[in-house]
Amino acid sequence: MIQIAIFSDVHGNLPALNAVLEDIERRGIRQKFCLGDLVDFAPWGNEVIEKIRDLNVPCLMGNHDERIAFDIPIFPLSKHSEEETNARFIAIDHSKRSMTEENKKFLSQLPFHLKLNYKIGNRHWNIQLIHSSLSSNDTYLYEAEDDEVFVNMLEESQSDIVVMGHTHLSFKKSFENKKWAVNCGSAGRSKEENRLASYVILTMSQEEIIPEIVQIDYPIEQAVRGIEESDIPNYYASFLRNEKISIV
Repeated sequence: MIQIAIFSDVHGNLPALNAVLEDIERRGIRQKFCLGDLVDFAPWGNEVIEKIRDLNVPCLMGNHDERIAFDIPIFPLSKHSEEETNARFIAIDHSKRSMTEENKKFLSQLPFHLKLNYKIGNRHWNIQLIHSSLSSNDTYLYEAEDDEVFVNMLEESQSDIVVMGHTHLSFKKSFENKKWAVNCGSAGRSKEENRLASYVILTMSQEEIIPEIVQIDYPIEQAVRGIEESDIPNYYASFLRNEKISIV
């Protein structure tokens, strides 16, 4: 049996990342992977990157990582309210100003995809890690998508399981021949009602892969205080508390 842990979308939330890493360590899982979006919306972008670097956690380039690394302009998104649009501009600008050059360079060199292959007995398991889709790191794929979307991804990547993040909403869908599509949710900026830090554990045997979505508590108020004491809009503190704001 082999177990690996996969998390995504930390978004500068160091207290949440620490809780996820501690939970993974407590379970005795040694291999862990990150699907990107280390930065934006909480004030510890540099610290999050440095922890990922110090621990040598393989990490993909999320859309927010790419924006900060290459100073890509920010454009309004039609799905956002005026309140969220204004907050988003300020928060991302904060990341661009506060990120060290060394950390920007680190983000700029992250891979877009990662393909893993594990051999157990006479069985090879192929695991495709992506941030949001095979062709983009900014595509929103939700659980309600037609099964064909995920089946095509599995076929195109020639994998047994595709694991993604980006939407901040976890799910797992099973298909024929023991294949899976899994979203590990968000470690640091969950959009789920409980706002817990989310990640996934894959347990592999010769017979099957079993994905388990893990959701854990973390010191949200510590993250909230960090936001309130920074130049990041308090919109994101209210978001973590799941207070009534215009969230899409």
